[in-house]
Amino acid sequence: MTDTSNTLAAKSRWSGLSLNSFRAKFILVVGAAVLFDLVLAGGVAIWNVQNLSRDAIRTVRHGLSEASQEYLETYIETTTRRADLLLSQVHAEVTGLANSTQMLIDLPRTRSAIGGIVESHPALRDELVYNRQKGWAQNEQGPSVVSVWGYLLGADGTPLPEVAEEIHQSSAFNLVAPSLMKTGAAKLQLYYVGPKDRPIMRTTPYTDQAQTFDRLYPGHNEANFWDFFFPGVYEGWQGWLADPDSRPVASDIVTTAPYVDAITGALIVSFFHPLWTQDRSDVAGMVAADITLDQLAGLVESVEIADTGFGFLAMSDGNIITTTEEGVRTLGLVSSDVTGQGVTGVARSLRASTQPEVVSLELPQDSGTRITTIHLEENGEEVPYTVVLRRLAPTNLWDGGGIVEETMSLGFVVPEREIYAALAAAQQDISDATDRILKWQLAAFVICLLIVFMAVYAVSGRITAGLSALADAANRLQRKDYSVRVEIPTRDEVGAVGVAFNKMAEEIRYHTENLEKAVEERTHELAAANEEITALNAKLKSENLRLGAELDVARHIQMMVIPKSAELGAIPMIEVAGYMEPADEVGGDYFDVLQSGSRVKIGIGDVTGHGLESGVLMLMVQSVARALQEKGGGDPKEFLEVLNRAIFKNIERTKTDKHLSLAFLDYEDRRITLSGQHEEVLVVRSDGEVERIDTMDLGFPIGLESDIGPFVRTHDFRFDNGDIIILHTDGITEAEGADGELFGLDRLCQSARRHRNGSADEIKDGIISDLMAHIGSHKIHDDITLVVMRHR
Repeated sequence: MTDTSNTLAAKSRWSGLSLNSFRAKFILVVGAAVLFDLVLAGGVAIWNVQNLSRDAIRTVRHGLSEASQEYLETYIETTTRRADLLLSQVHAEVTGLANSTQMLIDLPRTRSAIGGIVESHPALRDELVYNRQKGWAQNEQGPSVVSVWGYLLGADGTPLPEVAEEIHQSSAFNLVAPSLMKTGAAKLQLYYVGPKDRPIMRTTPYTDQAQTFDRLYPGHNEANFWDFFFPGVYEGWQGWLADPDSRPVASDIVTTAPYVDAITGALIVSFFHPLWTQDRSDVAGMVAADITLDQLAGLVESVEIADTGFGFLAMSDGNIITTTEEGVRTLGLVSSDVTGQGVTGVARSLRASTQPEVVSLELPQDSGTRITTIHLEENGEEVPYTVVLRRLAPTNLWDGGGIVEETMSLGFVVPEREIYAALAAAQQDISDATDRILKWQLAAFVICLLIVFMAVYAVSGRITAGLSALADAANRLQRKDYSVRVEIPTRDEVGAVGVAFNKMAEEIRYHTENLEKAVEERTHELAAANEEITALNAKLKSENLRLGAELDVARHIQMMVIPKSAELGAIPMIEVAGYMEPADEVGGDYFDVLQSGSRVKIGIGDVTGHGLESGVLMLMVQSVARALQEKGGGDPKEFLEVLNRAIFKNIERTKTDKHLSLAFLDYEDRRITLSGQHEEVLVVRSDGEVERIDTMDLGFPIGLESDIGPFVRTHDFRFDNGDIIILHTDGITEAEGADGELFGLDRLCQSARRHRNGSADEIKDGIISDLMAHIGSHKIHDDITLVVMRHR
């Protein structure tokens, strides 16, 4: 009986696997498909892995080559910019020292006054001691060493008068140079050399300068400094004055090739900046800075490429300025000293290399990066090296006899075997990885085959039940029964589909019921936002109208106080005509004509900027000037001092940063007294000759300081029948044409001369007509004011 029961149970278990059952068909179909898929996928995978290995090696080779090239290009470009930046920083500091020195040369009285102040200070003045044995004079201590060579001294060992004056005039160097030495780029020394006929030498910090020159450069004390140490530089600068286009590079700075410094023994580069005479007709000396090559060498020697790659810096003639010891050995460089009149350099040229391909290596001729391959002999074999070259910014160079253009080049050198060392390692890694993938692929194929057949058998029954439930639920959902849900007890993909189906049905129900409400809420939000925008637009329009009205009132007030034609026509002996056109609604220019008895005071000024604040300051000046004139301010200097104090206090109260240039002309009995600092005053004489009077030394900007008395001066000149005076603001001379060219003072002089035979009004109209023709359709950027005075 027991055997019969077991037999019946076994038949029951296997009855579901008959060939006609859905489960058996499912197992056979799925199993065959999976088996085919595994075989096909495995074969394709193995084939793809092999192709991938070959492609990867090819791609890695290409990528490494491109990456290495991009890295080298970026690296050398960055290093080049750092080198240019270092040189630019030194250029900027030398230019700053030159500009401050040039300003004093252009203002001789100021330069003399500062020299007197410096020489009166015990710690700053230059107390020269004559060395009878050596024949030169030099101070013992101070902020700088001052050396005066023998041919600049008199028989008693004291400087010749013009040389003594040069020492006095240049003593401001003691104030500026020591502080510059402590800031910015690291500098070895700063120095000043006078003009060729009195080339005293000032150097900071203090050293035994003349003693060192005696030891290293015999005969220098009897020869002219410029011709002995730097022949051709002075004459080159004089050539620049005669022909500015003759400068090799558009910069005033001239550098030297590296040379050994006489005082420190360090390898240095000098940066010379010329100084010009006040009239720009000749050279007035130079200021200069010396920097050691340590800074440039640090940039080059810090280059790290692969294991043995290095950098070098070369002159355009192939002379290597700096490189590493590895670079000297690899490039086959041979060093030799080069001695000149006053400098000693080092020659280490590519053209003298022991490596033939280094000798023939061409330096770049443009601003791009050049990458080339050369072969260098090492231990009897040719080793390929990658060379990367890039030019630095061009400079003016003293070559020992004159000034020429020089462009240094930065170079990187690296063995190609080191660049592609990563490629060889990558190839081996890819090959090993391919072998491992093939082995694991075969093992995975067998395991997957077994697991798939077991899984198909285990889940086939449950899958069919879950799929049926999903099909029924989908039909109900199609009939808009959004409450439908499915229950699938399995936790496999079919179960996940059931969970997803239930979420989808819930979301469809929710969105269907809430769509109308969401639309209504969004419509309400948009309406509220639109109302807010409308209110803001209305408020903005009202504010714009208010501001426009205020500016109109300010402009109207400003134009009301300008002298009227009737006032100007009532002045005896002289005709006065004025023109004012603000750049904005309210301008910052000022002009006024004040009459008191036989004296007439004409003022013109220019407030910084334009607009409402500038216009208010202009009205303050007009009011104070009128009040002082009415009070009887006859002294021009006192008039300006009192006006300045009043305006300064008003500026302090209003906390504005405005100030103005201001000048006054006092006329009485054919004499003009000019006071105050403003633009140049033009005087066109009756015979057509034009005189230009500079007001720079006649005053100081109004409103910057409370007391300007020490700066105020006056200048008197005749004003006779037929003479014309032109006053203007910089809005005329700096007006731009369509091509960006300024109207300029020369054009103004020509226009005044061309129209001089007319009345004051006709001259004014003629000049304004010429100005407007020059401007054309170009925008007017500044206020325009013109005053014309003509003696009847």
